[in-house]
Amino acid sequence: QEQLVESGGGLVQPGGSLRLSCAPSRSIENMYEMAYYRQAPGKQRELVANMRSHSTANYAESVKGRFSISRDDANNTMYLQMNDLKPEDTAVYYCYLEFSFTDQENLWNRVTRWGRGTQVTVSS
Repeated sequence: QEQLVESGGGLVQPGGSLRLSCAPSRSIENMYEMAYYRQAPGKQRELVANMRSHSTANYAESVKGRFSISRDDANNTMYLQMNDLKPEDTAVYYCYLEFSFTDQENLWNRVTRWGRGTQVTVSS
């Protein structure tokens, strides 16, 4: 089954930056909706940012002005640039992507997938 490959998490000091990336494990034709969610210990998963096709991105109030979601169609990759990170940004971050591809049986598919999550820890 097609998977999403995530990278870019890690430990960073407050005020630092990280860039998360997420890409399907196979070649695709189009990316539709893309999003990043996060889940902190003891809390529900929450939407951080999302964007449908090439429309305007939406952000959680807590990350507006600090985070930016983007896409690289040439490499079928989505990114979440996180600047001015705060301890409260500590969480497991999950990417979500809706995309299309033609399989080996020449059938067109439009699917949604979740990444496995990448840990972001903001601490001094």
